[in-house]
Amino acid sequence: MAILVSSKAELKRREKEKKKAKSGGFESLGLSSNVFRGIKRKGYRVPTPIQRKTMPLILSGFDVVAMARTGSGKTAAFLVPMLEKLKQHVPQAGVRALILSPTRDLALQTLKFTKELGRFTDIRVSLLVGGDSMESQFEELAQSPDIIIATPGRLMHHLSEVDDMSLRTVEYVVFDEADCLFSMGFAEQLHKILTHLGENRQTLLFSATLPSALAEFAKAGLRDPQLVRLDLDTKISPDLKVAFFTLRQEEKHAALLYLIREQITSDQQTLVFVSTKYHVEFLNILLREEGVEPSVCYGDMDHDARKIHISRFRARKTMVLIVTDVAARGIDIPLLDNVINFDFPTKPKLFVHRVGRAARAGRTGTAYSFVTSEDMAYMLDLHLFLSKPIRAAPTEEEVLQDMDGVLSKIDQAVANGETVYGRFPQTVLDLLSDRVREIIDSSTELETLQRPCIKAFGLYSKTKAKPSRESIKRVKDLPREGLHPMFKNVLRGNELSAMAFSERLKGFRPKQTILEAEGEAAKSKKQITLLSDT
Repeated sequence: MAILVSSKAELKRREKEKKKAKSGGFESLGLSSNVFRGIKRKGYRVPTPIQRKTMPLILSGFDVVAMARTGSGKTAAFLVPMLEKLKQHVPQAGVRALILSPTRDLALQTLKFTKELGRFTDIRVSLLVGGDSMESQFEELAQSPDIIIATPGRLMHHLSEVDDMSLRTVEYVVFDEADCLFSMGFAEQLHKILTHLGENRQTLLFSATLPSALAEFAKAGLRDPQLVRLDLDTKISPDLKVAFFTLRQEEKHAALLYLIREQITSDQQTLVFVSTKYHVEFLNILLREEGVEPSVCYGDMDHDARKIHISRFRARKTMVLIVTDVAARGIDIPLLDNVINFDFPTKPKLFVHRVGRAARAGRTGTAYSFVTSEDMAYMLDLHLFLSKPIRAAPTEEEVLQDMDGVLSKIDQAVANGETVYGRFPQTVLDLLSDRVREIIDSSTELETLQRPCIKAFGLYSKTKAKPSRESIKRVKDLPREGLHPMFKNVLRGNELSAMAFSERLKGFRPKQTILEAEGEAAKSKKQITLLSDT
């Protein structure tokens, strides 16, 4: 009887293990108890798609090139197998794993993540990044770390300064955000770092995109790599609403104030992307003058100041974060509600990466984009890339003719996945533009920043990528857009007729200019005078 009971218990245990293996959870990876405890403590239950596809390959010893957008779980995808392979601290083994990050912020974030996942192991980690003293880093290296997380510049500095520092013992190498490493000019340093590594290593390359230079690097540095590519760089989350607003460059400040004041609720966090650090500082002061305290972050910002700003935003002490694209890499904001493209991105993939920070993990979110006449071709390129149709919002005249019918068609188009672009209410922009001018006129700091902003934006415009010729041609044939459907409440009011009349006035072109009319009048008067003289 006892034998029968024990056999039943054994069968139940095996069935339970089989279910776990089939569940697709972290249990199915066969991880050691200390690593698995760290995963559970972190709150993870089910691997993300990129983790599910890469982890078994990495644990099997393959070199891997993995591509997925920001926020897809790439960091855990290489950290969990790394911890599993290293298992515990080995004092005499030397450095066994190396993680290269493009920015100090991303390296710090990876360090924090490594410590959290490896909290139940005794594995030692050292951080080598700029901004910290070399002496303190020498001391850390003397403690025989198992893992080094570094930026390429600081690692090369250590390799040149420390005679006995060797990377030949490294078994596990990760190039994190590899496309960013290359775009930031680290290509030469990465090739040199490869020469310091031993032959018997596993190499992983995690990236959002795979430009040609990076593909060549992968061929040189990886052995028969397995390519894992999620079709995420051409898609945006179905839980993300997108809104494109056409306006003039000088109206952007007013439009931003309107969105933050009226459209976005006070409990929502918003990331604002601008083109240069001067625009970050300008908007920082402008919003503060309006009673909104933002956090800011840009590439060469003082490290301590950046850390304070990001910490305040993470702690929800500030609800708006203004950033440049370079600074945004490595900032992990898991519960982001909105993204505002103050300056429209020139590359479709950059748009996807920016807005991919909102509407994560089943949450909804909104991406607002300001589109000037110079940005229209980029907007068309984006929708070709996304394979999504785009249409202009109906004009005020069209709405007046059949309000209910036109609005229901627009609602249906949006429900079917079409993008509708349109204007802001001009009365709103005019009022807020007056307010912006008042703020600038009363602020010496803003007046001083205006010229550097204009100069920096001019340089940015000259150096940015050009849109496709096809999109440039298509822009000329686009119909005139009306008010964006987001402002339907305005469409219901008497203001609609006034706006329609205003738009007709803007489109009105007299047959003669004033000078021509005056010339015709003078000519007629002269003819009358001559006739009377005769």
